[in-house]
Amino acid sequence: MLRAVAWSSAAVLGVLVVALFLLLLTLAKDAALPARNKYGLVFDAGSTHSSLYIYCWPGGKENGTGVVSQLEVCRVEGPGISSYADNPAGAGASLKPCLDKAMEIVPAEQQQETPTYLGATAGMRLLREQNSTKAEQVLAEVAKAIGQYPVDFRGARILTGNEEGSFGWVTVNYLLETLLKFSFTGTWIHPPAEDVVGALDLGGASAQITFLPGTTISDSSTRALLRLYGTNYSIYTHSYLCYGQKQALKMLMASLHQGNSSSPHISHPCYPRGYQENITVAELYDSPCVQAPSTPSPAESLSVTGAGEPAACSAAIKELFNFSCGANESCGFNGVYQPPLQGEFFAFSGLYHSLHVLNLTGGQPLSLVNATVRQLCNSSWQKVQKQFPSMSSSQLRDACAASSYTLALLLHGYRFDSKTWPHIHFVQQAGNTDVGWTLGYMLNLTNMIPSEAPQTVVGLQRSNWIAATVLLAVMLILILCLLTAMCCHRGSSGYERL
Repeated sequence: MLRAVAWSSAAVLGVLVVALFLLLLTLAKDAALPARNKYGLVFDAGSTHSSLYIYCWPGGKENGTGVVSQLEVCRVEGPGISSYADNPAGAGASLKPCLDKAMEIVPAEQQQETPTYLGATAGMRLLREQNSTKAEQVLAEVAKAIGQYPVDFRGARILTGNEEGSFGWVTVNYLLETLLKFSFTGTWIHPPAEDVVGALDLGGASAQITFLPGTTISDSSTRALLRLYGTNYSIYTHSYLCYGQKQALKMLMASLHQGNSSSPHISHPCYPRGYQENITVAELYDSPCVQAPSTPSPAESLSVTGAGEPAACSAAIKELFNFSCGANESCGFNGVYQPPLQGEFFAFSGLYHSLHVLNLTGGQPLSLVNATVRQLCNSSWQKVQKQFPSMSSSQLRDACAASSYTLALLLHGYRFDSKTWPHIHFVQQAGNTDVGWTLGYMLNLTNMIPSEAPQTVVGLQRSNWIAATVLLAVMLILILCLLTAMCCHRGSSGYERL
């Protein structure tokens, strides 16, 4: 009877051991296989061009700060989609080569679950002001083109200026891990509020400034309330439409023309000496940002020559701004409320590119930046062509105007000075990811930034392995004890028979 019980117990324990062993194998297999990456696509439909950003992140990991990475960025050939107002189908067709490229990168079995967005910025905001019907037709055509691909398309829309600024701020701070970070002890920690940085963005048609002020924001139209990782942020943000680089330089040219509208000749103080070009009045006044003369002659040709005068260039650019604060005790420009600057700032897009061509994005002091820009603006056309042989003619022509405008916007528009200038960091990327509004936009719309910090980490932990190992050892000991008892019983029975 004892022998039967022993063998029965051993059999049960054996089955349990085998089951536990198979379970451990399954868990080990699951732990060894990496979780399948997830993907997201975002079109940045800017005023001068469009780009497709391809992001990925670990699918089996609780979302934390900095887990999203940029796989690829595809620049769309041709101008921005707002330029296709009279050919909406062309706007959709222009996106297809980049979508084809994305389909080569995203695994075929995951494409239908890949969230895809298109966000249009100031160029489309201007087109909507000019002709809302044409703006809607362009959006419809780009949506139609994207909808032909096997992705989870979630719409194409025009962002507000404050959204653009806020999403850019989220992107920068997400990548810098100033909102939340995972400590080496395995816990989530909230960095202090003073660690968050401001965001300065300059596009072709608008400019955005966003930061966390040290005071209450008195103008609600410039306040954005965000709850990120369980923390509330009341940030200041404002977008200046028409003060993007392309539109600002167009306003500058129009101002120079209207200063002597009776003459078909424009002497441009920001263009290099010796540079010449012809433009038409229609080209000059083709934007709602530029007020046309009362009696324009669209076909009239204007002769533009470069004068290369740094002081006159700076003065002409300052005329584009109204630096009077009016009723506001604190403002940026054009009477728009702006609280005092606070903290560090990351400047990207046009602000970065306009100074990077002059190697001025490495933290150089303001005095050196000013001197380098003055030297450029005092150069001849032949000299800049030799100095920057890889730059296109239009980039060379605008280099002085663009860098001078950047300085005017930052120093006089946003009120930075020699003391706060070192707090501006000019960057194109952070964490190998382009800085801009697209990542923040995707994070927001995919709910990848939770309102509260994750409390647990999913997966097989070290403690689970220890417990399983101890259990296995105990079961093996029990089996050995039973087998020993059986052998002893067998030996005892034999002795008695003798």
